[in-house]
Amino acid sequence: MEKSVVPENETSSNPVTLLDVAREAGVSPSTVSRILNGTATVSAVKRKAVEDAIKKMGFEPNPLAQSLKSGRSMTVGIVVQDISSPFFSEILRGVDDGLNSTGYASVIVSGHWNASEEAARIKLLLARKVDGLILLSGRIEDKAVLQFATQRPIVATGRSLKSPTAIGFKLDNQNGAYQAVRHLIELGHRRIAFVTGPSNNTDANERLAGYKQALESADIPFDPGLVVEGDFHEASGLMAVNRLFDTQQQFSAIFAGNDLIAYGVRLSLYRKGIRVPEDISLIGFDDLPGSLYTTPPLTTIRQPLYDMGLIATTALLGLIGGKPVDVELPPVELVVRETTRRFR
Repeated sequence: MEKSVVPENETSSNPVTLLDVAREAGVSPSTVSRILNGTATVSAVKRKAVEDAIKKMGFEPNPLAQSLKSGRSMTVGIVVQDISSPFFSEILRGVDDGLNSTGYASVIVSGHWNASEEAARIKLLLARKVDGLILLSGRIEDKAVLQFATQRPIVATGRSLKSPTAIGFKLDNQNGAYQAVRHLIELGHRRIAFVTGPSNNTDANERLAGYKQALESADIPFDPGLVVEGDFHEASGLMAVNRLFDTQQQFSAIFAGNDLIAYGVRLSLYRKGIRVPEDISLIGFDDLPGSLYTTPPLTTIRQPLYDMGLIATTALLGLIGGKPVDVELPPVELVVRETTRRFR
């Protein structure tokens, strides 16, 4: 009878152990352990020997054993506001790539733009012994975030924080809005409608400030009748255009507070037989993946959403590991496509 051969790294009776790797590499088991945990300061020669041994023997670390030894759960909690939103989906893609190959897994919950619900979700994640938290926007107050950070490290987007266990960073919404409106002004538009986000949202208020700043810099009077409050969702863009026409406002361009609002604006204009950009120019804010494929492709302000997720994850892992963390975000930028044109 032919005898079957089972590769060493596939046998269930004799699995490859950390000790086997140490013997193969000619180093101590503690050196292998420290290299795997990222805490070792060893020569390049020793590190390569261990890496070669791991590859050769097919060694796979036991996450449970590692977590028990280190006192870590190897999980991070992520609080988003709307799981269905493509805005948060793009940030989460960056978070996922940031965690890839680190041994960490994520637990994702939603705060639904409600401070009390956010706090409850954070407490739930802390009770599950996550090693750290990423808060993607939200309504919870800074002082509450700092208090939670005394229990686990926290990285938060959409706010400015700096402490040994908490880092918050935000993009320049005002400058982004200024760029958007300035682009329209440079195309000759002077009557520019603005469909903003909710008045209790910091990002929306900062974008309104940028809108006003651009008008002021061009000596264009601010007309509150051209500003309609939305809620950062498509339906509010559609209803905002109806309101602008119902109040008989005259305008040649619309600045949408985000790309989702812009999608609703575009639909409303289409239903009214108004061409974009021939009759009315349109610009958004975010540069969501779908904005490249609207009809026509949307001019917008690009937020580095993927980078935000990646940077937040890198910063959190640094805090968990007790390493110095320095956050530097790419700037927002104008992306000119086909929904804006010179006013004639």
